[in-house]
Amino acid sequence: MTKLRIAVLVSVGAHPISGAARWSRNDALALAMAQEMVKGAADIDVIHAGDPAEPALRDYLALGAVSVDAIEAPCGRDIVGALAERVRGYHIVLCGTRAESGEGSGLLPYLLAQAMHAPLLPAVLTAQLHADSIVTQQFLPKGRRREVAASLPAVLAVHPLAPFEPRHVYARQRAGHVAARVARVVGAPLAAARVEPAVAPPVKLAARESRSGRARLLAATTLQSRGGAVITHGTAVEKAQAVIAYLRRHSLIDY
Repeated sequence: MTKLRIAVLVSVGAHPISGAARWSRNDALALAMAQEMVKGAADIDVIHAGDPAEPALRDYLALGAVSVDAIEAPCGRDIVGALAERVRGYHIVLCGTRAESGEGSGLLPYLLAQAMHAPLLPAVLTAQLHADSIVTQQFLPKGRRREVAASLPAVLAVHPLAPFEPRHVYARQRAGHVAARVARVVGAPLAAARVEPAVAPPVKLAARESRSGRARLLAATTLQSRGGAVITHGTAVEKAQAVIAYLRRHSLIDY
């Protein structure tokens, strides 16, 4: 294989208390994972789509990036096309699962993988290179994990629980630089945002637990059934009567 090329996509985050612009922890996880994979054996290009004059981009220099390549795309435009053109030819593209501020819905890794015609590995906790493929450990609910392999090139979306020990070095922040370039591919205008009042979600009825703490813990960490019955036969009236009987038995209704 030719020389390995790795790109890390970074965005501008927001401080959870003050809201001030800073580095995004999710994207910093992607940068740390890339550094751990190559251990200095390959160059890592850090890419940002947005304002190159944003001071928060220099935080990534302090976290180990040699430089940050900022694509100066017009505000309010889709940046997927510009990013796909910029990372063409790279073997691995890493980014956080979602952004911390702005129009960050978590769709960027999926749209980018689709534009690159490359496989996407979401919720990645660790990654290891093997010849022309990459093996990742993915996060699953209830503490489970699984290994998934994919051929290169590939897009990796790093899970927020991936191991991370930030090392902010001021000297590296001063030594690095942010390079600006104008996007050649300009996407369509994004749909205007619409503000709507929040609607409280419906409250789910839950039967009172009568099991021991050990039994509840086992049920939460395993795939065993919690009981109940699946009614597949009978009329709609008979099924409704069974549901009402269950609600009355567990004191969820009083009629």
